[in-house]
Amino acid sequence: MINLNTNRSFSMVCTMIVLATIACAALVQAQVYTQLYNFDCVKVGCNPNQPGLLAQGQDGGLYSTMPTQISGDGTVIGCSPSGLCNAIFQFTDVNSSPTSGLSLGFDGNFYGTAETGGAGRTGTVFKVSGGAMTVLHTFTDGTDGAYPWAPPVQAPDGNIYGVTYNGSNPGKAYKITPSGVFSVLATLPSGTQAPLVVGIDGKLYGTTPYGGDFNRGTVFQMTTKGIVKIIHSFGADGLVPIGPVMQASDGKFYGTTSGGGSFNQGIVYQVTTGGTYKVLHNFQTATEGTGSTTGLVQGSDKFLYGVIAGGGINGLGSLYKVNTTGTTFAVLHSFDKLTGGTPFSTPTLHTNGTIYGVTHTGGSENSTYGVLYSFDAGLKPFASLVVLSSGKVGDAVGILGQGFTSVTGVQFGSGPGTFTVVNDTYMIASPTTGATTGPVTVLEPGGNLVTPQTYKVIPAILSFSPASGAVGTQVQITGTSFDQASAVSFGGGAKAAFTVNSDTQITATVPTGAKTGTISVTTKGGKATSKTKFTVN
Repeated sequence: MINLNTNRSFSMVCTMIVLATIACAALVQAQVYTQLYNFDCVKVGCNPNQPGLLAQGQDGGLYSTMPTQISGDGTVIGCSPSGLCNAIFQFTDVNSSPTSGLSLGFDGNFYGTAETGGAGRTGTVFKVSGGAMTVLHTFTDGTDGAYPWAPPVQAPDGNIYGVTYNGSNPGKAYKITPSGVFSVLATLPSGTQAPLVVGIDGKLYGTTPYGGDFNRGTVFQMTTKGIVKIIHSFGADGLVPIGPVMQASDGKFYGTTSGGGSFNQGIVYQVTTGGTYKVLHNFQTATEGTGSTTGLVQGSDKFLYGVIAGGGINGLGSLYKVNTTGTTFAVLHSFDKLTGGTPFSTPTLHTNGTIYGVTHTGGSENSTYGVLYSFDAGLKPFASLVVLSSGKVGDAVGILGQGFTSVTGVQFGSGPGTFTVVNDTYMIASPTTGATTGPVTVLEPGGNLVTPQTYKVIPAILSFSPASGAVGTQVQITGTSFDQASAVSFGGGAKAAFTVNSDTQITATVPTGAKTGTISVTTKGGKATSKTKFTVN
């Protein structure tokens, strides 16, 4: 006779075992390192060096630079996510050494630098478009600086911003306008190899390996006008930050140092724009790695992912993840000679949810040339804004992703937007009336894609009525993007009581202390100011 309770328990146990097996299989499947392409020094190029950034293009491909090629002086390469790579441009200038990698602009062009290119062998900034390269500036090692390692980045104002290394001289920060006008913005605390990043506040952030209070490196903030502010000087808590910082979804910046920390092998750190600093993790050379030269990326799970070029189980570095509180750290892959070693470059998180990167050495065909690799960490696909993170109703923004040919709509925050699909991996979208500040959501039948970045919808004041009045007068303000209004003020900064009637209209009361002057409306997306003045009678 069968005991029903025993049978039920046995079934539950079996079910639990099956579910556990499925869960374990899913976990294993979600943590997969793949060697995609073995670099060579003949066709494509070899030995990608720091910073060597991979940029996702509008076609969904991955683009970067190779500093070495036997028949030339480096290349620009393009790779498919599946690992098919080709050289799309070959440098012919002796000692060009394009180690920078590339960054994508919202114009669809890629930007990079060649550290020893140009007539004086002191470096160039270039643009790549459709396989053709245009030199934007040749450095002279004078007041403009020299030896630019890092690729420049395009900011929302349309200009590109970059930094120089300058050897033993102080580094420079520079700007190049869309029309090609070059100017030096600032002298940095020291030369740097780390690219700038654009913060959600519109300012630029970077690191220097030296300089600061203890000459052990800095994290700095710079306005687009060239005003530099050191927000952290490194000391015993980490030193010589070579890689860049990245801004996570919590608004804080994260990065690594190549030395210092509890074991003197480098650290992962967190710093705020106000200078609040925290060490998240101290690297240990035997099991984790040493001498980090790279930055970090953040996945949909909110973990930070990075690579370190030395140490670890095989002595050739590791790929790891750490949470933003520093309480959880795990090595996900140990690099080796056959499948790729010594990763000097910050990995890239593709919008398909896969992490991609390059190594300086290793590879099954030749253990010295390096590889292109991917790592599946089980992260969700997403959409990503290209450079622009703010705009008014009707302004266009580029969005990277996948599956765009089946898109049914776009939302800016909780409001609507319009869109034009360029191809399956790139679209152009614009906020419309009712759009609010927040992440951009691309609506797809197979699952919506959400941007990790917040898009700020900037308000605009189009008119107001009446044009004059005494304190207590009701003024109707007409414009766009008023739904998230937090303040209305009249000339002199006097704050007014107000009611948001709709996304396009506010009724405000002229406050005590108001003076003749402009009216302003402040929202989560920014501040709008009227073009004409309100006269206080």
